[in-house]
Amino acid sequence: MTTHTTAPGAPLGGWALADTRALVGRTLRRALRTPDTLLMGIALPVIIMAMFVYVFGGAIDTGMAYVDYVVPGIVLLCAGYGASTTAVGVASDMTGGLMNRFRSLPMRPAAALTGHVVESMARNAVSTVLVVGVAFAAGFRPDAGPGGWLATAALVAAYVLALTWVAVCTGIVASSPEAASAFSFAIMFLPYVSSAFVQPETMPRVLELVARYQPVTPVTDTVRAWLTGAGQAQPWVAFAWCAGLFLVARVGAVVLFRRRTR
Repeated sequence: MTTHTTAPGAPLGGWALADTRALVGRTLRRALRTPDTLLMGIALPVIIMAMFVYVFGGAIDTGMAYVDYVVPGIVLLCAGYGASTTAVGVASDMTGGLMNRFRSLPMRPAAALTGHVVESMARNAVSTVLVVGVAFAAGFRPDAGPGGWLATAALVAAYVLALTWVAVCTGIVASSPEAASAFSFAIMFLPYVSSAFVQPETMPRVLELVARYQPVTPVTDTVRAWLTGAGQAQPWVAFAWCAGLFLVARVGAVVLFRRRTR
């Protein structure tokens, strides 16, 4: 196995930073060359939002305008789709021979994982802003001030970061990009069994318990409370879920990556 070499007197940290910067640039350029991925990341949540607001919304009583109720869940659904795309990208690199090529170069192959994460954060930021813009056109009227929007952005970013590292783990262990794409079914299903679209107390008892004690519900409730003032914010629970998922997935990604690239 080729080892990472450095120039005399060059700090290893400087090489690691340069490797990461180069691979972040690679993933961002690849994202710009595949605009269909970004378009799907926007189109799918928008179609689902339109379906719930205009088809089902009139029959669902949440005590507030349904578009205001459902938009926080749509934002998290958008993040879930973006994370599934990351899983496919990592799996492509792991199974397509690219990591073997990286191992033959004087660089740190693990920097590719960071590149995928940064690209996912940037892509999700763009898609989230566009989805919220479409929501305003559909009648979304939050009353949050600048502080509420900043807090919401921080929480959504923490959720996207945690979910992206979970997707990275999936991409590392997947046997193929097609297998990694199945991750989208699992991760995009979570918001449906949460408070994203309906109130948990309207569900059967077993599903209500699942909805109350899974990470999407406190994140959704907090975003909704900060933006519209409806419901009860659970910021400590929401950030604790994000931090826990991030730490477990980040450590797991390092361990799994080392095992797969021996």
